[in-house]
Parts: sequence; structure tokens; C-alpha cells
Amino acid sequence: MFSFFKRKPTPVTPSPDTAPEAADTPDTPVPAAAEPVNTVPEPVAVVESTPVPLVAAEPEPEPAGTETARRPSWTERLKAGLSKTRDKLGKQFAGLFGGGKIDEDLYEELEAVLLTADMGVSATQHLLDDVRKRVSLRGLKDASELKGALKDALLDLIGPLEKPLDLQRAAPLVIMMAGVNGAGKTTSIGKLAKYFQTLDKRVLLAAGDTFRAAAREQLAEWGTRNNVTVVSQQGGDAAAVCYDAIQAAIARKIDIVLADTAGRLPTQLHLMEEIKKVKRVCNKALPDAPHEILLVLDANIGQNAVQQVKAFDDALGLTGLILTKLDGTAKGGAIAAIARERPIPMYFIGVGETLDDLRPFSARDYVDALFD
Repeated sequence: MFSFFKRKPTPVTPSPDTAPEAADTPDTPVPAAAEPVNTVPEPVAVVESTPVPLVAAEPEPEPAGTETARRPSWTERLKAGLSKTRDKLGKQFAGLFGGGKIDEDLYEELEAVLLTADMGVSATQHLLDDVRKRVSLRGLKDASELKGALKDALLDLIGPLEKPLDLQRAAPLVIMMAGVNGAGKTTSIGKLAKYFQTLDKRVLLAAGDTFRAAAREQLAEWGTRNNVTVVSQQGGDAAAVCYDAIQAAIARKIDIVLADTAGRLPTQLHLMEEIKKVKRVCNKALPDAPHEILLVLDANIGQNAVQQVKAFDDALGLTGLILTKLDGTAKGGAIAAIARERPIPMYFIGVGETLDDLRPFSARDYVDALFD
């Protein structure tokens, strides 16, 4: 294992024209006892990481009586992560696909299973219609043959969500992260930083979540783990932090900027207006920025994920999604519901807590892991 790196904060005084809109509105609600919102914020701190020689750790001893341990492949980890979802659906599908004739009673049972899997009314009806067509075209008679038709129908539905994230079109490529509290946004930023580093990209993090307690420290810890620079500011304006991060990235020839933002509920309209301001200021710091606006979703919230996608897309114009915590109690159908209601690319999915458990979404792998 490699040791982590400590960094020394270096104060950097923002330029007078930094973040033209930083004083428009505060990024967070200010309590009555707080200082006036027009108080000059503290200087932005650029937390540097100092590379040191890597020292290979001692190899861990192999368990007695076993061969060299093999790290599970991503497909195996995906199947393991979706095991809870697969077990729930498997018990229900076992009765459906166990045999017998294909009739209206079977379709009604299939409809009930899809609805309980959080696929939603629209996606469920779409899948049922598609399955009926495949059964008719293929001349299927036995219920055991229905599983293949359902897998193909689901793959066709969610397949368009599979799209690679283009990392070559801008330098720096500014990726703005959004989501409600608890969705795993800051953790996903740390994992994305690691993933981009495996692609030989230089990454910089902007600690734009200036509202949640310890959010800045949490992102700084991820920066330490990944040995990347973090631009932060204590209790300041998120737009100003993102502006200075982009300027630093331009000066240092950074490839990718990952900009964190404060978690917020889409029903909090004043907070949604503030995140719109962050987007505008990013654009003033660099034309066409942010190049990507990603929404992080918790897979365990079911149909609420669709409502979040709609609200954030209407406010910001989302370009991609990240679905986390698929290894929890998620029922697996949220992706189908999103594909039907608001087909925004699903760039990444997460099935664990380790740094490399966030990977690009593969529709085929997902369907196979869900059913097999």
C-alpha cells in the first residue's frame, strides 16, 4: 500500500476582480446572529500536495492453504453489490419464469414485480408492451422463455443512458457536482479524482460546499488520499471558490476541475437559485464552463430519484448522472424509471466504499448483474 501525503496550506489572496457575482447573494442562509453577508470573506486557501517518493508496502501474507488471492473483477463486484436487489427480484421472478403458459395472469404478475422494483408506472408499461411484442414475434409459449425477453427489453430501455464522458474537449474540463445532502456527492468527487488519475489526468478539487459542517475538511481528506490540490475557503461564497479554482487550474495547466457544491433539496427554491449562480460564475471564469453538470443520486431513494433528476435538470441543465449506493437496499429499478422519464446519460455507478468502486455505467453489465 502506498502512504498518504500531507499538505501544507498556502494562503492565496484572490484578485480584486475575482468572481464577479460573488456578492450577488450568499451561498448559504445566514442566521440572524451571523455577520453581515457583505463581510469580506477569508482568503481562498490552496491546499497543496507535496509528492514524495513512493515506497512499496510489505506484501500481506497469503491465507494458509490458499493460492494467491485474486482481486474480483468489476463485473464480479457489480454482481456482489447488486446481490440484495437480485435476491429480492429473483424470488419474485422465480415464480414467474418457472414454467407454465404465458397468459394475462402472468403479465399482471410481471407488472406487479416491476412496480415493486421501483421502475415506475411509465417504465413498467413500456417494458410490458415491449415484452408482449417480443413474445409475439418470437412465438414464445412457455413462461421460462419470458426472462430473456424481459432482459432484452430492459437493455433496450436503459442502453441509451450508457455514454462515455468526453475528457478531451476542454482544458481544464470543469465538472460541477450537484445533489441533495447524503447522496454521496463529496465521496463521489474523491472517487472520480482517483479514476481520472488512472487516465493520467491532472485533477484539482474546488471545495464549493461552504454550508455543510466539515464538508471542506472531508474534501481535503480526499485530496490527501489522491495527492491532488484542493481550493477552499472557510465559510465563504461557493461561487468565489469555484471561480478561483478555475483560475488556478488555468494557470497550472490542470486537466480537470471537480467543483463541489452544497447539498440542497430541489424544493428549497432560494438554494436552487444560489447553485444557478455558481454555474454563471463558472462561465465567467472560463467560457463554456461548466462543461459538465453531474447530479449524484442515492439509489436507495427509488422513485424520488426521478423527481430529483427533473428538478435539478430544469434548474441547471444536467449533462450526466452518477448513481451511488447500489450495494445497499436499492431495488434496482430507478435506472429504468430515469431512462423513461428523463433519459440523461448515466456516466457512473457505485457499488461500494473503496476508491475504485465507482465505474463507468455499462447497461449490459448492469442487466446481467441484475438477473443472473
